[in-house]
This record gives sequence, structure tokens and C-alpha cells, in this order.
Amino acid sequence: MPTGAMDALVSTDSAAQSAATPPDAWWRLYQDPTLDGLVQEALQANRTLAAADANLAAARAVVSAVHANRYPTTAGSVGGIYGRDVVTDEILELGGHAPVNTWLFEDIIESAYEIDLFGRVHRAIEAANARSDAVAAARDSIRVVVAADTARAYAAICALGEQVDVAHHSLDVVSEQARIAERRHEAGANSVYDVARAKALVAQVGAAVPVLEGQRRVALFELTALLGRTPAAAPRELEECRTPPRLTVPIPIGDGATLIRRRPDVRQAERQLAVATADIGVATADLYPSIRLVGLYGGAAAELSQLNTSIGRTWGVGPSVSWAFPNMAGPRARVRQAKAAQAAALASFDSVVLTALKEIEQSLSLYGAALANRQSLNEARDQIDAAFNIARAEFGAGSVSNLDLLTTEQSLVALDAAVAASDTTLIQDQIAVFKALGGGWQQPPGQK
Repeated sequence: MPTGAMDALVSTDSAAQSAATPPDAWWRLYQDPTLDGLVQEALQANRTLAAADANLAAARAVVSAVHANRYPTTAGSVGGIYGRDVVTDEILELGGHAPVNTWLFEDIIESAYEIDLFGRVHRAIEAANARSDAVAAARDSIRVVVAADTARAYAAICALGEQVDVAHHSLDVVSEQARIAERRHEAGANSVYDVARAKALVAQVGAAVPVLEGQRRVALFELTALLGRTPAAAPRELEECRTPPRLTVPIPIGDGATLIRRRPDVRQAERQLAVATADIGVATADLYPSIRLVGLYGGAAAELSQLNTSIGRTWGVGPSVSWAFPNMAGPRARVRQAKAAQAAALASFDSVVLTALKEIEQSLSLYGAALANRQSLNEARDQIDAAFNIARAEFGAGSVSNLDLLTTEQSLVALDAAVAASDTTLIQDQIAVFKALGGGWQQPPGQK
């Protein structure tokens, strides 16, 4: 593991984050029952996650098959063959008889047990277990993504709903000012140019609404796919949401050590390193003899009636040794290959750890910037709102020009939109922090 990987995170802000260990079900921190239900549904119905569950079941089946190598293998055969048997022909020829066509009946049970002197079976089991663990970690990584993407899509739907409302409110404001400008023109108080500018602002503000509505539908269909539904079954009731979920507590982020333990992709890389290490043992065992104890019992006879009598009885027990000797070039090459694969797996593990640390630091930095941006925009919006109210009053009194009022109005509209957009950015950056922390993969009790 890279030096310093377990150290404390550096991009922290005590005002926005806490050192508490983050909960696995982080979305519950928003205290939003709708969000809780959507995440739960996605974790149960998502099709990508279902495929990952199937892959894990297949990996566990392989583990069971490899574990069976610790026990003796047995095989039974029953049959009858008509024709020439080489051994029988040799016996007949030694007695001066001509070879004949005969029946050969047999019913034999064979059993074999590998004596694992050089650790081939043990290492193969280790590798299979580690591969299964790596597949499980890959599945858990998908759970993290599904939970985060579900929360992100839901938050986008609600935040874009807020932006649509703000756009409609701004449209009402500029439309009212345009009507005032038009009435003043009819009364001879201003020019056609003033009216045209006011109507242009109305059209400009109104143009933002269909774009926001389109983005909202995109988020809705994104959520629909995450829930494993078709577009026709999209949760249309969510279109009523106008307020994005908000945290009431600082984000619990833990420390570097907590992050490394929580992230499934780090665990997957560690398990893949364990696979590569065990594969070295398997390859090394091929340099030595494979020793098996073999036994058989049954009958073999030329007549079916003799099959289970002392005449046809056959049995045997003894060791069986196989060894690729003296040509060891192949096994030694496989050992070198396994060692190289282990070196690659170790480098990959270090890379995954560094990527995990990079992602959390980046997400914390972006979240901190989004918080500061949101605060500044709020302050600016409050100031421009006060300025607009003053300008409108003074315009009515004739002390402020129509251009000054229009400029202030444009600034107010832009800041209203920017504040609403910052809410979207803020919740998305929050979710990015939780995703980088690696939460959402642990199974509820009773599930596998």
C-alpha cells in the first residue's frame, strides 16, 4: 500500500464535515422517505446489479467445485463389450489357441485421492476463494454506484423542479415589468425601444423553462432505468418535487483508514492480489510430482454369470505418481508468469488506493467550493433583490432611468437562476462525496 494511504484526509472543513464514521446507508441522513424508498427499490430491481448477483453465484459455484478436490473422487462404470480383447488374445496364444471374439463384462468402482504434499490443492482453493471475494467486491461496487446514481437522479429531479419554479417566478417578474413599460409607452412616458428591451428580457427568461423541463425529464428517465422500469412506468409523481433533499448535519467522512476499508474497489484489488499470490503456489506445485492414492473394486468376466463371483473379482490399490520431468521449462515458465501477474496485481492495488484517495479529496474540494459559491450567491442575491426594489421605487418616482431598472432586473433574474442552479450543484457534490466514501454496499440482514 502506498506510504501515507492511511493518514487523515487533507481537504476537510470542520464547518461542513465531521470525523465521524459515515453510515453505510448514507442517503438516510437526508431524512427523506421518498429517497429511502427509491434507493431500496433500485438495490432490489436494478438489472445491472442483478447481473452482478448472478456472476457472484457463478463464482461461488466454482469455489464449491474447487473445494471438492480436498476429498477423494469416485467413479463407477458398468458395461459389456463384444469383440477382441488384447489381454485375452495374448493368453489364448500362449496356450496355443486361436484368438476368438468374446464378451467382456465389467462393473468397477474407482476412487482416487490426491495427497497434497506440495500445496497445489490448498493454493487452488485459496485462489478460488479470493476470486469469489473479488467478484463479491465488484458486485458491491455496483451497489455503491446504483445507490449514488439513484440519489443523484432523484436530487436532480427535485433541484430542477426548483429551478423551473424560479424561472417561472422570474418570468412573472419580467412580464409584469414589460407590461408596465408598455403602459408607460402608451401614456407617452417612454419609447418603443424601452418596450422592446423589456419584451426581449421576457423572451430570454422564458427560453430557459423548456430547457430545464427537458433536463428534468432526462433525470426522470435516468431514475426509471435505475429502478429497472420501462419509460412507460416512470415514477411521474416525482415531478411534483420542488425541493431537493438537504443535509441538516455535517457530512461524516471518517479518515483515510476508514476510506480504505470501506471502498469495495480497494477490497476487490486486494482480493485480486491474493488470487495472484495463490496462483504462484499452484504454479510452483507443478514443479513437483503429483501423488495420488488410487483404488478400484469390482468385477470383470467373459460371462455375465461370473461377474460377481470370485472368478471375475478384480480389485487394486496403490499410489499413482505423475511428474513432468526432466523437461521443466513449461512449469518454470508458468511460475514466472504467475510472479509477473502478482507484481501487476500489486501495482494495480496501489493504483486503486491512490485513485480512491484522489476521488475523495477531489469530491471534498468541489463540495467545499460549492458551499462557498452557494453562500456568496445568496448574499449577492439578497443585495440585488434589495437594489431592485429600490430601483423600482425610484423609477416610479422618476429618479432612475428605465435602463437602470432593466439592468438591475436582469441581474436579479440571473442571480435567482444562479442560486437555484447552485442548489443542484451542491446536492450533486454532496452525493459525489458519499459515493467516493464507498457507502451503500453492505447488505441488509437476511440478504446475501
